[in-house]
Formats: sequence, C-alpha cells, structure tokens
Amino acid sequence: MKTKLFYSLAFALAVTLAATGCRHKAPPLTPMHAGMTPPLPTETGPITLPLGPTISNPGEPTTGGGIPMGGQELYQNMIQDRAALAADTIHFAFDSAVIRDSERANLHAVASALASDSSTKLLIEGNCDERGTEEYNRSLGERRALAAREALAKLGVDPMRIFTRSYGKDKPADTGHDEAAWKQNRRDDFVLLHPKPGV
Repeated sequence: MKTKLFYSLAFALAVTLAATGCRHKAPPLTPMHAGMTPPLPTETGPITLPLGPTISNPGEPTTGGGIPMGGQELYQNMIQDRAALAADTIHFAFDSAVIRDSERANLHAVASALASDSSTKLLIEGNCDERGTEEYNRSLGERRALAAREALAKLGVDPMRIFTRSYGKDKPADTGHDEAAWKQNRRDDFVLLHPKPGV
C-alpha cells in the first residue's frame, strides 16, 4: 500500500515538474555558426569629434546623427573613386573598433591623398564579419568608420570632408565562413570622392 502511494506521489510530482518546466522556455538564441563565440564587450575609445556626414541606404536607418543639412546633396555631387585608396583598407580585431598600430601607415596614406587635392572628399565604409546580429554589426561598422574619421582628423584632415557609412556584415570582401575570411571582412574601406565636372 505504501509502495503504491509512494509511486503515485512520485508520478504526480514528475508530471507537475514537467508541466511547470515547459512554461519557462529559454529565450531563443541568435543563430550562430559552428565554433562561433558570442560577441564580447566592444573595446572602443570615446569618439570626441562631432558626428559628421553619415550616409544611409534607402530603407536603412540613419545613424551617427544623420546627415547635416546639405550633406546628402554634397555626397551625391561627387564621383566615387574606389581604386585610388583600395590598397589602404584597414582591418580590425574581432568585435573591436580600435585602430591598431599596424594600420597607421594606411591612414597616413589616406591623409596624404586628401592633402594633395583639397577638392576631394572621403567616404569611409565600416564593415564587419558575419558573426553577430545585423543590428549589432551595423552599429560596430559605424564605430569603425567613426574611429577612422577621428584618426584622420588627428592627422590634419578636416572631418567635415569625410562621410561615413556602415554596411555591417552586408558587403563581405571574402564570402568564406572561417577566420581567414572574417579577418578580411573586419575592415574600413576608403573611397575617394571627386567633384563632378561643372558642379
């Protein structure tokens, strides 16, 4: 009799625990690739410059305080030269917007190109690898672009000549899914902007 009562109570307790456990599901995880580690806190220094011209794609949220009055028109009246500074792309460590010492020579080359022609402007495109959410990477790409803008300002470039745009993880340089590809995708691309003739 006692054995039957014990098993009945144990069964009832098990059913109750199972039913209760089903109501407390863990929140869904962000899809991650095999071997991927969750994002770490980003190591960034404070951005001290006022936010300058930031370009957004149609339907894409504008970040960085938006484009100052006349900024969009100014950008649209420029010709993009992607080849001129293609060799000066800078790369970042995982989940970081800190510019490493090894990338400083490229920034000096960009500053020199801008100093040699005062009519030119610059577009900095911040990019990330595929890990993390779209929103997180869009923000990280923006911080990377703004970090380069600030570094160039310290080299004497007028920050109002610099536009920034974040592509997040939307424009990979390498479409692979390993560290070799991710290393290439964590970057800032520099696009030299020339005024259109007659403008």
